[in-house]
Amino acid sequence: MSDQTFNKLDPLKATRVLGQSFKRLSPAHLARNPVMLVVGIGTLVTGLLGIHQLIQGQSAILDFAICAILLFTVLFANGAESVAEARGKAQAGALRATRQDLKARKLDGDQTQIIPATQLRRGDQVIVKPNELVPADGEIVSGAATINESAVTGESAPVLREAGTDNSGVSAGTRVLSDDIVIEVTADPGQSLLDRMIALVEGASRQKTPSELALSVLLAAMTLVFLIVVVTLVPFASFVGASPSFSVLVALLVCLIPTTIGGLLPAIGIAGMDRAMRANVIAKSGKAVEVAGSIDTLLLDKTGTITLGDRKATAFESVQGVSSEALRDAALLTSLADPTPEGKSVVSLAKEQGSEAQAADGTEFIEFSANTRMSGVNLPDGRILRKGATDAIRRFVTDNGGHYPDETDRLVDRVAKNGATPLVVAEGSQVLGVIALSDVIKSGIKERFAKLREMGVKTVMITGDNPVTAAAIAAEAGVDDFVAEATPEQKLDIIRREQAEGRLVAMMGDGTNDAPALAQADLGLAMNSGTQAAREAGNMVDLDSDPGKLLDVVEIGKQLLITRGSLTTFSLANDVAKYFAILPALFVGSLPALEVLNILNLSNPMNAVLAATIFNALVIPALIPFALKGVGYQPASATALLRRNLLIFGLGGLLLPFPAIKALDLVLVTLL
Repeated sequence: MSDQTFNKLDPLKATRVLGQSFKRLSPAHLARNPVMLVVGIGTLVTGLLGIHQLIQGQSAILDFAICAILLFTVLFANGAESVAEARGKAQAGALRATRQDLKARKLDGDQTQIIPATQLRRGDQVIVKPNELVPADGEIVSGAATINESAVTGESAPVLREAGTDNSGVSAGTRVLSDDIVIEVTADPGQSLLDRMIALVEGASRQKTPSELALSVLLAAMTLVFLIVVVTLVPFASFVGASPSFSVLVALLVCLIPTTIGGLLPAIGIAGMDRAMRANVIAKSGKAVEVAGSIDTLLLDKTGTITLGDRKATAFESVQGVSSEALRDAALLTSLADPTPEGKSVVSLAKEQGSEAQAADGTEFIEFSANTRMSGVNLPDGRILRKGATDAIRRFVTDNGGHYPDETDRLVDRVAKNGATPLVVAEGSQVLGVIALSDVIKSGIKERFAKLREMGVKTVMITGDNPVTAAAIAAEAGVDDFVAEATPEQKLDIIRREQAEGRLVAMMGDGTNDAPALAQADLGLAMNSGTQAAREAGNMVDLDSDPGKLLDVVEIGKQLLITRGSLTTFSLANDVAKYFAILPALFVGSLPALEVLNILNLSNPMNAVLAATIFNALVIPALIPFALKGVGYQPASATALLRRNLLIFGLGGLLLPFPAIKALDLVLVTLL
């Protein structure tokens, strides 16, 4: 998605934001934020008091001034939330334009009919021709094509999508550039990735996260405490001979309660999801963004995540006593019905080396499965050919009464130590040799894993490769640990074991076999290029299908948590400072002993209250850029982050109100 969507608000959008700010003054909306509800009630009460003073023929300047300042306080808080949502709504408009007027060539038997894309349902099949838009989310069931996904990802470089692979998923609104493909629709209208993106960026699906709810309860409790404090000031003031008006007490309450963080809290949450969206990651909930900042362990599927995923056959290594031609022909026959890029590369390499083997009529093809980890053919002449993982072929050979030679292990080790994946080929009870499949580590992945390590995130590579190959690739990629010869069940067990030990686990994957693990993980990040099952199981979808993106996701999550913590610290420190700045000025006339605490030497109690209330209102819009952009994050220990937080935002929040309130007091003296 282009950053152009997030430019500064133009005058029209600013007008809409202002309108939304007034619209959010409704009691129903304010009731969702206890702190702002108190400020809203205070605004109404001081306004009514001002009107009453006018009716009585008395001066109402102070009441109306406080009413106006409190009104602006609520409007600024509403404006922060509105600005955060407006940035997303601009993008939602572009996304709506993408899906408008989409048509589909629906297959009906041997015929096709052109219908609006909104009439498509899950299970329908459509054919898409070159230069046409994909009408709905789905899986390619026939054909392969290059697709321009810039409408969804913002990346103009075309990508290859092919049936029968983990790169078969397509999204509505993307454009087919070459070849005809048949797509099976996997989402009903309103449930596509595009629809979810629109709902998310408009804020319709944003719910408060657990820690946000906990913080809201804390702020409500603090508001209640300060309400009790202000109420108890009334009899105290009467006892010492002071008589602050009700409007002054309301202003004092608003200054003391945590209005700053109360006003910015919704904007911080929305901005977190917005930053994820700008990184081309769809977060299905605010909780997913928050969890990303707290994960301890990251499990990564090797193929397509750490590596490019398109392994290619590079060599045939036959065992002693078996001709290279026999191994080559057997490898070709076992791969004829293999639709994966690896299988196709075996066929291609065998033909390049002169193989002319063909499957005779009556040949039975055995498809690869994650459980058997083998594929092959049963030939009409009685020969049984298999290719697969080392341990799977070992069992196959011994089960057929054969001997698994030590030489095979040496060949496997040699291939694996070169960083390639060995596949063993056998005919019945006899091992024929080994196929070397070379895999390529994605560029820059090692540096990204190093930075994750600095953040305290442990990376674990999950692969079906044998331990030697897995160790070689793990070392090259720079992961902290690896699990070799893993099955989908083992991935689930690993996640559950980590969670049982109190860790938050993130899982990345792109295949259907990754779906259970993605669903079990605290954070499941699915590749958009992967299968629909994987995208539905995860609570985040990476539109760029870049495994290094998790680094960005973790940073965004940590930035959300740090921003919320930093502004909360600043707000609470502000409240403490305002307490000691205002109260001495209010009561120094009745209690001269408080003069020693009146360090600001404010001009009079009325100006003291007005200056503090104005400062309280202005600090919210001043911090909106921090809430939207987020406080910068650098990898550091929790102790170092806490120290930095207290030093910058705690001390800053404690010191800033004193000179600011004094400056506003001097301005008020000049004006009044």
